[in-house]
Amino acid sequence: MPAACESVLEDIEDIVSAEDLKPHDRQFVRKNVFPKVRKRSSQKNVQTDDEPPSDSIIPGVQKIWIRTWGCSHNNSDGEYMAGQLAAYGYKITDNSAEADLWLLNSCTVKNPAEDHFRNSIKKAQEGKKKVVLAGCVPQAQPRQEYLKGLSIIGVQQIDRVVEVVEETIKGHSVRLLGQKKDNGKRLGGARLDLPKIRKNPLIEIISINTGCLNACTYCKTKHARGDLASYPTEELVDRAKQSFQEGVCEIWLTSEDTGAYGRDIGTDLPTLLWKLVEVIPEGAMLRLGMTNPPYILEHLEEMAKILNHPRVYAFLHIPVQSASDSVLMDMKREYCVADFKQVVDFLKEKVPGITIATDIICGFPGETDEDFQETMKLVELYRFPSLFINQFYPRPGTPAAKMPQVPAAVKKQRTKDLSQLFHSYNPYDHKV
Repeated sequence: MPAACESVLEDIEDIVSAEDLKPHDRQFVRKNVFPKVRKRSSQKNVQTDDEPPSDSIIPGVQKIWIRTWGCSHNNSDGEYMAGQLAAYGYKITDNSAEADLWLLNSCTVKNPAEDHFRNSIKKAQEGKKKVVLAGCVPQAQPRQEYLKGLSIIGVQQIDRVVEVVEETIKGHSVRLLGQKKDNGKRLGGARLDLPKIRKNPLIEIISINTGCLNACTYCKTKHARGDLASYPTEELVDRAKQSFQEGVCEIWLTSEDTGAYGRDIGTDLPTLLWKLVEVIPEGAMLRLGMTNPPYILEHLEEMAKILNHPRVYAFLHIPVQSASDSVLMDMKREYCVADFKQVVDFLKEKVPGITIATDIICGFPGETDEDFQETMKLVELYRFPSLFINQFYPRPGTPAAKMPQVPAAVKKQRTKDLSQLFHSYNPYDHKV
């Protein structure tokens, strides 16, 4: 008989050849087969931990604790992330101990802020909490040893926080650090119309742009936020309208440098402010954020008019950092002390009762005693009612970290001296 594969089959039974076992033979052979019992390992089916497999976890029902360090911009990002997570079904809790996941939103400006961030990560891991990292520290240096294996959400990716949290809860590690672009042009960041849980339900913080035009030698934030990218004016006005409809009675404008707003999209800060003023209802107020001296100099007249508006606070935050031109040059601040004085003098003259806030760094590399005394004289002259005093900390990867450092004891003493000067005057006596 020819082999089955060499002939055309006309019936299914033609597959069986004469050499094949008959059913009776198959049954007989089976009797000689004895099943062998395999010893089971007592450890085989024991879970290595108490966590259920990832495919049995239902995302959207866990409790999340959010901690934010740093500026108003960071706080706004934290509020947006909380809003999206709550809208998805997660419960935002104030109790870190009962939370299933910690969302840590970091600041990279000074060493102590990063130290707190690092310690919080360690504490979360010791408490067997899931962790998602956000903010400027992981964005600027995602390859740091203590960030290994942890989920990261970039400063321009906060609209995808639900995805990152969901995957992290399942036991996966996710990192989203890309830049948002439109036709190759960098965008300001996530959409402004996202849901939000405000820390203060009466205050809406709106970031009008991200990044800046400077390259200050001490700044680590630039590594995280990058170059200037402004939101379109219409989107910012729409966000303000939406906020007022939700019961907000105060809007704070924020960014790394509000004065530089619009230079990348063909507009400027006064243009935006006049459009915002139009939509501020009676009884509500607008507060401006920080602006560096170079970008406000050319808009002084317009800014004075806006700050005199009844629905705009007569307040402006203009960081000087040092009253020594040589130190400012080493900082690459792109202005001199005379520029700063021109801005302050003009606004104090044109805007009655204006509050000027400023920042000062004590002990920048190369700062001499004479340089520091110039700073003390400036503070004595203007008696700033709001003064942010910062001891210099060399941030890794910045040019200032490689410069010859002022001794730690000297930095501390200068910080103390300036603080004592600040506490020696009473800027609000006239309001009592």
